[in-house]
Amino acid sequence: MLNPMRDQAAARPELRGDCERCFGLCCVALPFAASADFAVDKDAGTPCRNLQSDHRCGIHAKLRQRGFTGCTVYDCFGAGQQVSQVTFGGRDWRSGPPEDARRMFDVFPVVRQLHELLWYLTEALALPAARPVHAELRTALAKTEQLTGSTPEELAELDVAAHRQEVNGLLLRTSELARAGTKGRKKNRRGADLMGARLKGADLRGANLRGAYLIAADLTGADLRGADFIGADLRDADLTDADLTGAFFLTQPQLNAARGSAGTRLPESVTRPGHWTAQL
Repeated sequence: MLNPMRDQAAARPELRGDCERCFGLCCVALPFAASADFAVDKDAGTPCRNLQSDHRCGIHAKLRQRGFTGCTVYDCFGAGQQVSQVTFGGRDWRSGPPEDARRMFDVFPVVRQLHELLWYLTEALALPAARPVHAELRTALAKTEQLTGSTPEELAELDVAAHRQEVNGLLLRTSELARAGTKGRKKNRRGADLMGARLKGADLRGANLRGAYLIAADLTGADLRGADFIGADLRDADLTDADLTGAFFLTQPQLNAARGSAGTRLPESVTRPGHWTAQL
């Protein structure tokens, strides 16, 4: 029987983006290309044309209408305020020396990856079924938190891919333990190409959807209770009336990229996107 996910992650506001305490780093450090997600091209380290002098977005209320859907589905997991206020001690990239700005832009993606790992580890510790690996998860959490407090020079030299691989082993064991108690066939769709797949009403209870490509998939009314969503691509996936109760490692950016309705049942660790239809 599934236990509802306790919103332990929500108790850690530092793992949610706080734009009021950031210097618009995602709007400067990251590149994007003209596509369905972005209206124009932008190089890494170049401020977005919509970024104002106060680090606020000039079209924030109309991002989707103006062709910047990609911005609405992005979340730094709190890395922006960490780099702005802690790593660089509140120094604004606009007013500091150019070398500081470059280092800040280089470090931001690294800290973003570390904060994403903190999110997953925190959620893993909220899963009662993962109790056999809780001690190891707490150790990994402490190590990751320590890394986020490193100096800019240390972060620039950090082999974040190796650390991710180490943590991923623990998260995979967590997934196996959590899904073991779910009824159903527990289908393995890890890394599967399910783009545009017709999965309306599908029984995907306890499924392994790690890294699955679910772009534009029809998951209307699908049973996704207790499924592992880590790294799954849900862009434009239709989750109307789907049941994701107890699903884990599902992040807000993933959900923001999908479509859904007021009838979509969600785990407590995420919130219903504002752009979803209110129709039942």
